[in-house]
Amino acid sequence: MKVAITGSTGLVGKKIASGLKSEGHQVVKLVRGNPHGTDEFSWDPNSDKIDAEAFDGVDAVIHLAGENIATKRWTSEQKEKIKESRIKGTKLIAATLAGLDKPPRTLVSTSAIGFYGDRGNEILTEESTSGAGFLAGVCRDWEGATRTAESKGIRVIHARLGVVLSREGGALKMMLPPFMMGAGGPLGDGKQYMSWIDLDDTAKAFIYLATRAGVDGPVNVVAPNPETNAQFTKTLAKVIHRPAFFPVPTIGVKVLFGEMGEELLLSSNRVSSSKLIKAGFQFTYPVLESALKHELN
Repeated sequence: MKVAITGSTGLVGKKIASGLKSEGHQVVKLVRGNPHGTDEFSWDPNSDKIDAEAFDGVDAVIHLAGENIATKRWTSEQKEKIKESRIKGTKLIAATLAGLDKPPRTLVSTSAIGFYGDRGNEILTEESTSGAGFLAGVCRDWEGATRTAESKGIRVIHARLGVVLSREGGALKMMLPPFMMGAGGPLGDGKQYMSWIDLDDTAKAFIYLATRAGVDGPVNVVAPNPETNAQFTKTLAKVIHRPAFFPVPTIGVKVLFGEMGEELLLSSNRVSSSKLIKAGFQFTYPVLESALKHELN
């Protein structure tokens, strides 16, 4: 198949592009700035510009691009940047695909488990309602931005992505330094659920959804065994052979990270991957300890 990707230079995008090529698929990359090589085409969602030639003969599109949500405190300006980077880009992709004479069959558009908000011990499926908070609102608008493509008959999948585990980026990379120094510990009361997924399984799931028919709509891209923050902390400490006796109290998280800390670190998301599994997907790393051992070598 021929697959176009936005966000191909990011942590997940690079792994997906590599995985597609290893399976024999042709990869087309949409990049900001000047393209390099015949497999790259330019797009600029801020200016509402895109090279529609990128989609010539394309069978599926994987849309990943968006402002990183965890690099800065959530000021009003940063929150607007996070929201606009997702919605404007998604609307541009959807409208462009809908306007093609021969649109691709499939659009896998990234969303996030932030859609569900802070839900305690509730087991969350794709049928669960959206929750409260900034991220939940962003995810609702983000998913709604694909309607133009859906109206054209394109199969649209909203990949609600969990916490991606990789030593090279994301939450795990940020957690490692204090844990390696023996200064790690649970966040808040540690009872909040973390719905995680190994980076390799993340790429494998996106490729599976893009290249196989039979599933559409929202799909939770998380491992089948979510853990509480306390259990996650305990397992990580075990894998790297370090103690984890330094909890960060709830008030400390709020002071250090503000609203971002409340929604990303203290919210509880116990998310089910049953729809993905029923679609035939098989996880390589379904258990946290094996995933951490793999990512941390």
